[in-house]
Amino acid sequence: MDKRRFLITGGSQGIGAALVAAARDAGDDVVFTGRNEELIARVAAETGAHGMRADVALADDNARTVAECRARMGGIDVLVNNAGFGYFAHIGELQVDKMKSQFDTNVFGLVDLTNRVVPEMKERERGDIVNIASTSGIKGHPGGTSYSASKWAVRGISQCWQAELRPHGVRVVCICPSEVQTNWGGKTGRDNPNKLFASDIAQAILSTLAADRRALWPELAVFATNPWKEA
Repeated sequence: MDKRRFLITGGSQGIGAALVAAARDAGDDVVFTGRNEELIARVAAETGAHGMRADVALADDNARTVAECRARMGGIDVLVNNAGFGYFAHIGELQVDKMKSQFDTNVFGLVDLTNRVVPEMKERERGDIVNIASTSGIKGHPGGTSYSASKWAVRGISQCWQAELRPHGVRVVCICPSEVQTNWGGKTGRDNPNKLFASDIAQAILSTLAADRRALWPELAVFATNPWKEA
């Protein structure tokens, strides 16, 4: 397999960090973004990837990120839109300003960054875009109005991009993880070996990319086999 050039957003922890490590282990070049400089430095030191502080909700940061990828790697073969955060509240208590902020990152930032990357992929007639949604975007749950809506949007956006970009040789894959044991949302200390780990999602992403280019996995939901089993 030829060396690939990855841009991974939200790569300083969780699924993003696991994917940075997995791509580097596969011999790929990786630029990743995050917002916590300490975590960025740690992942960069552990993997040899290039980390940079950037917020996908900010257009100037996205422009700077793409420019950095061009300068360091000469372009982007695989864009992984992983950056996102959770805001949960029941209807009647939901703060719309917080929902808008969540959409700025989970949806609008994803679109803005991809907008800047796609022209080069279309020109080359080759590229991969991986959008990280969630099983919360497949089935709603109490308190999930904002988060689930943002992930439903990512799934719909992915389907539109698939229709637009398949004729140009660009694959768009939407990954929908179930609960993953990461520090996401401030949850720590979860070590049930029967639940999903970030490395499981990284492996799933690389598996979709390994398919022959004539094949497209439009959407992949990843669940733990038996997460209720006692450790």
